[in-house]
Amino acid sequence: MAAIQWRDSYAIGIKEIDDQHKQLFDAVDKLFSACGQGKGKEEVGNTLKFLEDYTKVHFADEQQLHIKYNYPERMNHKNIHENFLKNFEKLKQEFEEKGAGVLFVSTVNKLFLDWLIKHIGSMDKAFAVFVKEQEK
Repeated sequence: MAAIQWRDSYAIGIKEIDDQHKQLFDAVDKLFSACGQGKGKEEVGNTLKFLEDYTKVHFADEQQLHIKYNYPERMNHKNIHENFLKNFEKLKQEFEEKGAGVLFVSTVNKLFLDWLIKHIGSMDKAFAVFVKEQEK
């Protein structure tokens, strides 16, 4: 499985959020690297724990910024965060009940990739554009 590395093109221009996104990329890269070495099952538990802690802080920080800037899409963005958390809770429960088989590790990898590409690449960047417009 190919590694995924942070690139400056992923930056949204809000340092606090970009720094948090870099942490997420590092965790995903670590999981992908482990999968490439045949150790994905061992690493997925660590990744899930990281993600549980990360989402609490990151989503709260993003949502506070949405309020600060009176972002008109904040409820939609919050709903997407909540949907992600519901899916994550299902994954976590499945992991606790069944462990990390190959299909499970693949599902976690897909969740990360979808989130990194779709959410950060579109929704978070849209918020950053809005912030820059507000600061003019």
